[in-house]
Amino acid sequence: MIPGADSAITRNEKSLIVAYDHGLEHGPVDFEPNPATADPDRVFEIGTHDAVTAVAVQKGIAEGYYPSYEDDVTLLAKLNGTSNLWMGEPNSAVNWTVENAVEVGAEAIGFTVYGGSNHEIEMVEEFRDAQEAARDHGLGVVMWSYPRGQGLKNATTPSTIAYSTRLGLELGADITKVKYPGSPAAMSHAVTQAAGSKVVMSGGSKTDDQDFLTTVRNAMDAGANGLAVGRNVFQRDNPEQILDGLEAVIFEDASVTEALDVMGVEPTNPEAR
Repeated sequence: MIPGADSAITRNEKSLIVAYDHGLEHGPVDFEPNPATADPDRVFEIGTHDAVTAVAVQKGIAEGYYPSYEDDVTLLAKLNGTSNLWMGEPNSAVNWTVENAVEVGAEAIGFTVYGGSNHEIEMVEEFRDAQEAARDHGLGVVMWSYPRGQGLKNATTPSTIAYSTRLGLELGADITKVKYPGSPAAMSHAVTQAAGSKVVMSGGSKTDDQDFLTTVRNAMDAGANGLAVGRNVFQRDNPEQILDGLEAVIFEDASVTEALDVMGVEPTNPEAR
C-alpha cells in the first residue's frame, strides 16, 4: 500500500469500479439478462457515467475497445483470470503483463488471489511480480481477494473475509475487493483488519434495487471505500439508473430512500433508510 497510488481510480478516497471480466470468468451466461452488454462498447459507454471511477477488463477487451474511450474512461487492467470451464482447484492464469497494460493506457491493475487454494503460493508470487511492476510504472493495485479452495469449508464467514482484507494489506494492495460478509459489524471488522488500505465490496449476483443499495449503504457505514460491481449494474435494463443511485450512496452519503428517489424508483420496503 502506498498512499495516493490509487488516486486515478478514486474520488475523495472512494471508488466505484465497473468490473467487466465476466465474459472470461463466467462466460456468455452473464450477458443473457441484458444481451446488449455482450458488446464491450455498451459497457464502456456505461463506464462514462460520472459515478464510475474505473472500468476493469481483460487484455483483449482493453486492446480492442479502450482506445475509443480513453478520454472518458479510466482503465483498470485485470491481469489474471480463468474461464468457468476450468474445474480444478481454484487458480487464475496471468493473461497479460503490466508493461503491456501501461502501453494500452491502464491507470491501475487488478489481480485475483484465491487465499486457501492449493495454488495460493504461486498466485501470491505472481501477484508480487505484478505489484512490483505496477509500482515501477506508478499504477494503483487492486486485489480481488477471494478465499476459495478445498481446505475452506465456508469462504464467506466474517473471520475469513477479515483475513481476505488483511491479505491485501500485507501483500501490498492499495484496494482490496471482498465479498460482503453478511452484516455491517462483520464488514467493519474486515475494514479494521485492512488498516490504512482501502476495502471495496464485490457487487455479486443481481438483486433488486432496494436490496442492493441497502447492502452498499451498510458496507459504506461500516467503513468500506466503495464498490467493484459488474452484474448488479450491467444486467439491468437501465444500468445508468442504478449508477445514479450508487453515486448518491457512495459519494454523497445518501440514504437508500434518497438514492431511490434520485433514481425515480419507489421503495419496495417502506423501512428503507
